[in-house]
Amino acid sequence: MLVDFNTLPETSKVIIYPSSRKLYKDELPVFHEKISHFLNDTKHLKVCFKIEYDRFILFFISDKTPLSLEQNDELVVFVQSLEMEFKIILLDKVNVCFKQGEFVQMKEIADFKKLIKNKSVSKKTVVFDNLINTKEEYENYWETPAEESWVSHFFKK
Repeated sequence: MLVDFNTLPETSKVIIYPSSRKLYKDELPVFHEKISHFLNDTKHLKVCFKIEYDRFILFFISDKTPLSLEQNDELVVFVQSLEMEFKIILLDKVNVCFKQGEFVQMKEIADFKKLIKNKSVSKKTVVFDNLINTKEEYENYWETPAEESWVSHFFKK
């Protein structure tokens, strides 16, 4: 059941799917409709979603109604169907997503290391931690300077 984000406790689980490209404006209403329809069919879950920066799909699931293994599998199958329909990659979470000015970029780790070497990104570059686990972590740590993130060790010589 879809619920309002503000009604979910801070301990709610978050699952983030970064897109390999920015979602087009004409795709966004379709994404919203498909995701809403899918989540409305989840009877025993209190869940909501957000699409951030036209690039990330985030699912927030109340810890009072945890995701079962079967529901998790259904979610993954649903996300795979979005990948196929829109010709994007959503399930690859090991790439580095970061801000460059007003734009969000996604690079493979090797390419991100090259950007560091070329000084195209710095320790102050905002990166996204798509492996966070809770709503509270989302609100406080999802967007963080590279020096405070999981990529900080790439800056050490």
